[in-house]
Order: sequence, then structure tokens, then C-alpha cells
Amino acid sequence: MDRFLEFVFNHYIYSLALLVVSYLLIQDLFDAVFKKYSAITPLMAVTKMNEVNTVVVDVREVDEFSKGHIESAINSPLSKLPEQLSSLEAHKRKPILIACDSGTRSNSAGKILAKAGFEQIFVITGGMTAWTEDYKLPIKSNSKNKSRA
Repeated sequence: MDRFLEFVFNHYIYSLALLVVSYLLIQDLFDAVFKKYSAITPLMAVTKMNEVNTVVVDVREVDEFSKGHIESAINSPLSKLPEQLSSLEAHKRKPILIACDSGTRSNSAGKILAKAGFEQIFVITGGMTAWTEDYKLPIKSNSKNKSRA
């Protein structure tokens, strides 16, 4: 035990780094175990859209959304999502699919919606990049910005 303490005091930066990394790993583990939303592939998202009355929320910015989005998706940028929760209140009990560009912002949006009491939240893995490039699923574009799907 004396040698351990000697190491910690002599290498306090390494010890602090180990402590920080351990904390982050444990926090990530708890987030994964206790999160109240699920990840779903684009193909499973299409299946869910066809089965039940599903709401698609696109959390990309307006310019990204206008270039191409999932049919009937609601655009609610992540930066404005907390302010726009009241407009989504009617959909609290419905399955909600969250899409962004790569899937990163969707996780943050999933946490926000879970805290707001939404019951069935699904994050589309890979986001719109996976939707269009990997799975070649159709998107709706504005007439000015035609994208190929």
C-alpha cells in the first residue's frame, strides 16, 4: 500500500488521468444501462413507420433539413428542441423516431425527450447519412435543392 501511495504522489498527473477516464467510463456505462430510449436501424424505422402512427422528429438545422428529409418529418433543431417541446406534447404516447445527420445529435435529443416524459423514443442509428447512403431510402427535398436518394 505504501508503494501505491508513493506512485500516486510521484505520478499525480497519471493518477488524475486514470481517475477521470474511470469516471467517464462508469458514467457511460450507467447512461447505457439506464437510458430511456432505444437505437433503431433505418430499416427498422421504416417498419415502425409502416406499423403504427409514428412521429419523425428531425433535429438537424433548417438548412440541413431543407436539403432532404424523411417524409412527414417535423423539423425541430436540437438547439431549439427544449423550447419546442410544447408543440410535441400531443405525441407523448406515440412512438417517436429521432433523426439527425450522423446520429450524434439524436442521442442528445433522446435524452431531452426522455426527461420531458415521452414514452417511446427511438434514435435512428447513423442518421440521415445511413438513411440515404447506406440503406438508399427515399427522402423528400425542396424543389430548389433536389437531392438524389
